[in-house]
Amino acid sequence: MIDHLSIQCADPAASATFYDQVLAPLGGSRVMDFGQVIGYGVPPMPDFWIGPQSTGEGFRESHVAFSAPNRAAVDAFQQAAVAAGAEVLHPVRLWPEYHPTYYASFVRDPDGNNVEAVCHQPE
Repeated sequence: MIDHLSIQCADPAASATFYDQVLAPLGGSRVMDFGQVIGYGVPPMPDFWIGPQSTGEGFRESHVAFSAPNRAAVDAFQQAAVAAGAEVLHPVRLWPEYHPTYYASFVRDPDGNNVEAVCHQPE
């Protein structure tokens, strides 16, 4: 149901490096690049955007969940996040309290947002 989502970043270059790494295992990549404003997704349409902080003051955590095509992609997402220096909020596992096949990992991006990769498929 989401057409696209955009978040503001304190350090767009650091965030771009992070998202380049963690979205690759999920099949995502840079689709549009306007310097500090970058759109990620599956070509030709970006559905996730990052850019410099331009409004508001302070920080309010956002939660972004990216779909993974399979459980191996969730595992690879977490490995890429750790390699990028991210804090793991919740290690990859089944979350039966959501539904029996909800397989996910939750990490922090460079701005402190809660970023998740989730697969809803069994095995």
